Amino acid sequence: MNIKNITVAAALLVAAGAALADAPYPPATAFTSTQTRADVKAELQRARANGEIAVRNEYPIVRQASSHLSRQQVQNEVQQANNKVDNLYSGA
Repeated sequence: MNIKNITVAAALLVAAGAALADAPYPPATAFTSTQTRADVKAELQRARANGEIAVRNEYPIVRQASSHLSRQQVQNEVQQANNKVDNLYSGA
């Protein structure tokens, strides 16, 4: 009787596992592109021209944004920000 119960339980466990194996996770969703093939090709050409595409094991170079502030102006802004933080926590 005991072996029969174990066999039935094992069979149910295998059947439940097989039933769940077919369900994709996460559930498949339909993909609809909003760009045409020509748009994608134009975007690829632009990225290649700007050096944003990695070739082989090279990583794309992230260009640093140009700044219109001088070094002294940046240091003044940092000092002002530090003063605001000090004033914020001075009473605690």
